[in-house]
Amino acid sequence: MGEMRKTAFMVGAALLLAALALVTAPRQKMPDAFFDQGETFFPDFTDPNTAATLEVVSWDENSGGAVPFKVTFQGGRWTIPSHYDYPADGKDRLARTAASLIGITKDDFRTDNAADYEACGVVDPLDAGHVGAGGRGTRITIKGENGVVLADLILGKAFEGREGFRLVRVPDEKRVYGSRVSVDVSTTFKDWIESDLMFIDKDEIDRLVLKDYSIDESTGRLDMRDEVTLSREEDEWKMAKVPAGKEADSYKINTLVRTIDELAIEDVRPKPEGLTASLSRASGGVSITQSDMISLQEHGFYFARDGRLVSNEGEVLARTADGVLYTLRFGEVAVGTAVAAAQAGTQLAGENRYLMISASFDPSLFPEPARPSSRSFENKADSVLTLEERRQKDIQAEHDRWQARIDAGQSRADELNDRFAKWYYVISGASFDALHLKRSDLLRDKPKQS
Repeated sequence: MGEMRKTAFMVGAALLLAALALVTAPRQKMPDAFFDQGETFFPDFTDPNTAATLEVVSWDENSGGAVPFKVTFQGGRWTIPSHYDYPADGKDRLARTAASLIGITKDDFRTDNAADYEACGVVDPLDAGHVGAGGRGTRITIKGENGVVLADLILGKAFEGREGFRLVRVPDEKRVYGSRVSVDVSTTFKDWIESDLMFIDKDEIDRLVLKDYSIDESTGRLDMRDEVTLSREEDEWKMAKVPAGKEADSYKINTLVRTIDELAIEDVRPKPEGLTASLSRASGGVSITQSDMISLQEHGFYFARDGRLVSNEGEVLARTADGVLYTLRFGEVAVGTAVAAAQAGTQLAGENRYLMISASFDPSLFPEPARPSSRSFENKADSVLTLEERRQKDIQAEHDRWQARIDAGQSRADELNDRFAKWYYVISGASFDALHLKRSDLLRDKPKQS
């Protein structure tokens, strides 16, 4: 074989071997870890306004138990089932929370080994089979109408080295991801309710009465120590029975009025249904059972000998210019177990207080004007009315304006009383201290005459 043929043969053989090697070499596969990288967790969830329920379950290390919080739209209204179905002002906040879960993507695969869940902090807080309390995450579930799950995610620890990233896992799925998460979620009770508890404006208040008394719980005997009456005349507050050398401290009184206006609640407890029904009646006596009495007393409220509902820490009355009278009664210190406090979203072990609020209407502020002595003006055109008929028509118009004012005041009081009747409210110790004042707290020395 000539040298040329040998060389050609060797080159051809080399090319053939190279081709065989290429064909038979093992192909590199895309790792499973990256097959869904960049995909969204909930591709069908695109409209935050379809969210009707938010459920958040966290884990309380101190009690070793799951702490649920839930807001839902049911029966035509927003409520907080985890707080005795208290009315929620939750539509906008829920939409913001839902929007923060839309578009979350599977950015970085971390693990699919269940043994790593605890270190990642993505153990389901509802997983009763998990041994130990460590590594529990926060589970957020968004549901739409008819309980359809729109999003369900467990938030774990921060993803080291990636600012703004959290380790996350979908319940009942193995894979853990690092994802950019900015979830707008709050389980604080106060964040989900109507912030204006009293529906009152400080400029409406024209009279305050602070009742300082004690109650003998066994006999119902009331010992009235003092009653402070404050009245606003134009922009100045006046106090009745001011001691010599003293004067009303307008700054402290205005602070008291502002506290009433801005009063916020930490938590609620429901009253028994029978007690709620009795206290929400616009008129008539209160009829309660023995169990209702026990409920009242446990929270620091009692009936005096004369049938008045009183409390063991006195009360404050605030009247508005339209005749609505708010009564704030201060009861026992609100205490609870660690679990109860966690479920309430507040610390109940401090000096927080139970508060009862009621509303009524005082028609005596608006004396009834005269009624027309004749109604001959009715069904007549103004052009044919006599002078006397015109006068009688004006009298009727004045009486109608009075009646409208009475009806509006009574209606407002009824609506407020229905709002307040169902609940024992819990207020902070700071709010209690700001409201629970004595005469001396609202006085200052008169300036000395030079």
